[in-house]
Amino acid sequence: MILENGEKVHIIHRRHFEKDPHRHFVGVVNAYENGMARVTGHIYTVDLVKFSFFRRPEPRTRIIALGSGDVLVNVLPPSVDLAKIIYKQEKKSVRVTDGSDWYLDISEFAWR
Repeated sequence: MILENGEKVHIIHRRHFEKDPHRHFVGVVNAYENGMARVTGHIYTVDLVKFSFFRRPEPRTRIIALGSGDVLVNVLPPSVDLAKIIYKQEKKSVRVTDGSDWYLDISEFAWR
């Protein structure tokens, strides 16, 4: 099984054009079948005035087609606290963290 129920994921939606918004989704897999994942979590997007990521307050459930080529999926460790996820700019890199020792460096995807 590629994804298991209860796994935590960080999803980056590919941008097709330079002016497309940066859209990320962080959540928990509710179900997975035949390349389709049902995931509940929050959208993170870039505030174009501050050039920083922020979390949309309302939780959402999305159906993600993993084989579409439009998403990059990172499986997060079980210990990550999704309620505390923030994006931090550190010199020339962008990191996703929950404030613990864990982080996910997304510099190659964040500002394209």
